[in-house]
Amino acid sequence: MYGTGGTATAWLTARTSDDIPVDTSRVPAREAAEDELSKPMYHENDPNLLQRAMDRFWEWIGDLFNSVAGSGVTSPVGLAVIALIVAALGTALWWRLGTPRRTTRPKDALFDSGPRGAAEHRANAEEHAAAERWNQAVQERMRAIVRSLEERTVLDPRPGRTADEAAADAGRSLPEHATALRAAARAFDDVTYGGRSANQQTYLRLRELDLGLENSKPQLSGATPGAAE
Repeated sequence: MYGTGGTATAWLTARTSDDIPVDTSRVPAREAAEDELSKPMYHENDPNLLQRAMDRFWEWIGDLFNSVAGSGVTSPVGLAVIALIVAALGTALWWRLGTPRRTTRPKDALFDSGPRGAAEHRANAEEHAAAERWNQAVQERMRAIVRSLEERTVLDPRPGRTADEAAADAGRSLPEHATALRAAARAFDDVTYGGRSANQQTYLRLRELDLGLENSKPQLSGATPGAAE
């Protein structure tokens, strides 16, 4: 009877000293998971969301390791489980965050700096044109057109307005210039966001439009061209 008790005591003592088994596969598995989750694609949009997801992920991994260690699963099986989890998490994050965008910009606003007058935009446009910087010349001339229409109260000043919106709004008050205004807005978008290059002819068309608009009279709302006096 005593021998049995001594054996049990010795077994409990040995069990206590070895209660937490050492699993050397945890280190490379964790490093592999960290390497996967540290890829830039997962940091493009929402770092706060990613951090919360990673915290929950590592809590889950800790529970899983404890379960694996307690059940005596072999190391290769544990590594395979971790690899599957990382792959599943990567797929879920990719689906949630989407493909990383190369560039991000907020709204396609026409004016990218503080308020400047039409005359200043025209002067900048001519300076760029003299240096054959046609993209910048087109941008500044389009800004001059819109700012001039705002100064003449043809357009209401509106922060964040896009070139397309300005062309559409101005075209309703100046229908004879509506087509040219839309073409000018497209030229602005092409060089600003579309990665295209303007040339001298493009700039001259915008300058001609700018000069033509200076002498135009807006059509009253509801009026029809050629209406009787």
